Amino acid sequence: VFQGRILARRLVGQETRYEVEVKARYRHRFPLVPREYVWVPGACGCPPLREGGEFLLMARRHVNYERTLNRILLPNDGYARPWTPREDRLVREAARHC
Repeated sequence: VFQGRILARRLVGQETRYEVEVKARYRHRFPLVPREYVWVPGACGCPPLREGGEFLLMARRHVNYERTLNRILLPNDGYARPWTPREDRLVREAARHC
């Protein structure tokens, strides 16, 4: 779970790749660097992440069977909400209990 600002969006094959500036890390099971690529299956633009916007993202690490691909994946049913101070407070409170 992290807060990020969308820097760019690019369609790559049948997937969408977002370049994200990681602003805050709330809960991380894998390391994040200040800039990451977040992949979304499909090219429909779902969830709608607009460039320049800040979002709270709950993504997961995806490693393929051959272990040749290691990336951050935001599934279609993943959590992506516009960042607000309220969202920040809710995530910080939940992190204390998890």
